[in-house]
Amino acid sequence: MAVYVNNLTINTGTTFSQIFTLESAATNSATDLTGFTANAQMRKHADALTFTNFTTQIINATGGIIRVGLSTSQTAALKPGRHVYDVLITDTSGEVTRVLEGSVLVRQGATR
Repeated sequence: MAVYVNNLTINTGTTFSQIFTLESAATNSATDLTGFTANAQMRKHADALTFTNFTTQIINATGGIIRVGLSTSQTAALKPGRHVYDVLITDTSGEVTRVLEGSVLVRQGATR
């Protein structure tokens, strides 16, 4: 399975949600995520010890659709600047695959 790169922008103090549709590079059709789980994290850099967990939800398994999100309180706690993230999926046998990755630009707003 290919690793897709998608860069994100998150504004502090807001609710963040992003939907991804995973497709098979071989068939150009949706990846069936039936029975899979997903998890995602962001860090200042890949080796950073501190991280923020995204909430993840497979919202349409047969359509390959995943949602990742952060609450308002989670985004308010983020430090402005560049970060990295990835999304991993786990199948029923326990095999883990990275399916998404990229950079995150965290922007601080004026209103608090």
